[in-house]
Amino acid sequence: MSQAPKNFDCDVAVIGGGSGGYAAARTAADAGLHTVILEGGAEVGGLCILRGCMPTKALLYAGEVLHLARHAATWGVQTREVSFDFARVLERKNSLIREFADYRRQQLAGGKFQFIRAQARFTAAHTLALSDGATLTAAHFILATGSVVAPPPWPELRDLGYLTSDDALALTRLPRSLIVLGGGAVAVEFAQFFARFGVQVTLLQRSETILKEFDTDAAREVEKVFRREGMTVFTGTKLLGARRDGAMKEVSFEQEGKTVRVAAEEILFALGRSPSTASLGLEHAGVATEAGRIVADRFMQTSVPHIYAAGDCTGPHEIVHIAIQQGETAAHNLARPHARRTLDDRLLISVVFTEPQVATVGLTEKAAAAQNIPVLVASYPFNDHGKSLIMEAKDGFVKLLCDPATGEILGGACVGPVGGELIHEIVAAMFKCMTVRELAMMPHYHPTLAEIWTYPAEELAGQIRDGLA
Repeated sequence: MSQAPKNFDCDVAVIGGGSGGYAAARTAADAGLHTVILEGGAEVGGLCILRGCMPTKALLYAGEVLHLARHAATWGVQTREVSFDFARVLERKNSLIREFADYRRQQLAGGKFQFIRAQARFTAAHTLALSDGATLTAAHFILATGSVVAPPPWPELRDLGYLTSDDALALTRLPRSLIVLGGGAVAVEFAQFFARFGVQVTLLQRSETILKEFDTDAAREVEKVFRREGMTVFTGTKLLGARRDGAMKEVSFEQEGKTVRVAAEEILFALGRSPSTASLGLEHAGVATEAGRIVADRFMQTSVPHIYAAGDCTGPHEIVHIAIQQGETAAHNLARPHARRTLDDRLLISVVFTEPQVATVGLTEKAAAAQNIPVLVASYPFNDHGKSLIMEAKDGFVKLLCDPATGEILGGACVGPVGGELIHEIVAAMFKCMTVRELAMMPHYHPTLAEIWTYPAEELAGQIRDGLA
């Protein structure tokens, strides 16, 4: 391991011990750099483990099991009245998270780098003041401080009181009714979880559909299922205010020129997260930010050449596997400045773990239109597919986008059963720059869910072969 320059305490200081920070520290240390990683949060593990991916998916899977049990008669399975013990649901989730967090602590404590439990703040371009009173200097820095729940849009909501996604994971009692503010991944996943556990849910979304980053056909499919399961969904709304109405909390909003009021026992504020950068003292290091987000280029380098960033604090995508890739990229580039690399943004993956799951990779139709990229598009529904009919998983579809001239696959979407798993077939295909013809020719076992991809692939290959593009 190389020694830090004699005027610095270490080669690299990584601020943040979540997934992105750990990946950065591991990569830097493996490159032979004297590396220190700092974590000042009350808990160690990062958002994904503690309050994001893992706990939410544990709860969502419990909701899916409950939903299947309640509908077992579909397959001729007779059950007595299905009920649940919410305390046990939470304890299983908490037990899993303890295991994941313990493992991350072991990784941090037992790595090839030094692990310091302290908050850090820049006092100069190469100097950090630590909350334990110490000072640390480094030749390079990687900032991976993650994100925090965004503040509410109006003061009266703060006065009224509301749940954040962090609070929702810590509930010990289910509210009887709930208003969910937001229509992104966090909002819709929590909305369906609470609805399946018997909470009367009303969801309010500002845009014309939920999941506005996805294509409209995908969003509408999820909205259809939500309404069928008893949820009330309002889209195209403008929030006006919130107040208490007796024991209830009331939210007023405008929709199609009319003022609408809805009331519930509790409100879940799920309108996004903000970069966790306010306490870093970035102004002392000269690091440029935009609305709190650390500005970084495609090499993950900030406006200050020796400082890099990764994960939610820089964005633009708050997804854990991207944070890991960004952390690895940042560490690689500062260790090997003459052989720098970037992320392959062709393979951006997004998954929403509702039922049906929504998953995409690469271009969506919406993105292709916005970027003026010509594409051919074909889709196929799950309600006409053998294995999904067996499973009674009839909602949704798969969709492929390809280059009209070459047939190279440019994007894929899956709205349906285990969509987050199925999308990885298209990730693999795009990783190897496959064409729709090659995908159509690739053997698929029958009956499987995965073979559904061959139908849009065959249709697109036929259009290109017949000169219909």
